[in-house]
Amino acid sequence: MNKLASIVPALVVVAVIIAFWTMAVVPMNAHLTADQAQRDGLIIAPEAPAERQEYSGLALALKNPQIIPLTYSQVRPRLPSPHQVTAELYDSIFTKKITSKRSLVYHGWVTLSATLLGFIIGTGLGILLAVGIVYSRTMDKSVMPWAITSQTIPILALAPMIIVMLGAIGIQGLLPKSVISAYLSFFPVVVGMVKGLRSPDAMQLDLLRTYSASPSQGFWKLRLPASVPYLFASLKIGISAALVGAIVGELPTGARAGFGARMLVGDQYGQPMVTWAALFAAAITAALLVAILTLVERQTLRRMGMEAA
Repeated sequence: MNKLASIVPALVVVAVIIAFWTMAVVPMNAHLTADQAQRDGLIIAPEAPAERQEYSGLALALKNPQIIPLTYSQVRPRLPSPHQVTAELYDSIFTKKITSKRSLVYHGWVTLSATLLGFIIGTGLGILLAVGIVYSRTMDKSVMPWAITSQTIPILALAPMIIVMLGAIGIQGLLPKSVISAYLSFFPVVVGMVKGLRSPDAMQLDLLRTYSASPSQGFWKLRLPASVPYLFASLKIGISAALVGAIVGELPTGARAGFGARMLVGDQYGQPMVTWAALFAAAITAALLVAILTLVERQTLRRMGMEAA
């Protein structure tokens, strides 16, 4: 019953989004559909295409209600309908061999491999920086401001520079994309771990001192266990950021594989369904990664006698 109660609000939100999306298809595709319908012999008002441009999409659709059903079946729509995106997703995932260049499973693995490598690098770097910041006042004053400043640089401007610089020294393929993923994922880990390592209160720290505990014992027995809930919260943000970084890393190189490559193909060759399918496949992949981390979090915290937030 509790699980059902937690799922229903999420399903309601999804239903509202799909309903809004479905209604938005009509005004977004109305002009394209009116032009196509007139070429097919239907009577459209106003008759001149130039005059139709003075109408909004919604007004044009209401003036010509016969085109409303046609807006949901455009081959190259401005906004594809939910059933068109679902059909493209099904076709790209279940009807193509996973080794095919048209399979989203194939492209998903290419992006996922860079995401996971970047996430591992970013998480390791973030934890090391957080430990240094907590135990070194110098690092706290010097590194933390730069870590915050680094996140103000637009990744779309930084990604091509990283790709070009690494390519100049002969590093290509998976690693440049992973570096971008690590860049985006390390910051949430730093912030979460710093907060987690500093979460023990003064009484707990004083108690350890009365036991003559060494700094390393204080770290392993108090600070690190206390930081675990904060770490998992950061990891769930970091894995999503790492996936975005991998996709962004595929865009400036004109990559031939990966979700980013599929989005480029869709944009360059006028295939919006391909772009939207890759976009939704990336979102589903991110949701699955977060779900896996959530399961690991619950199991870990349960073994430690804690409860997930």
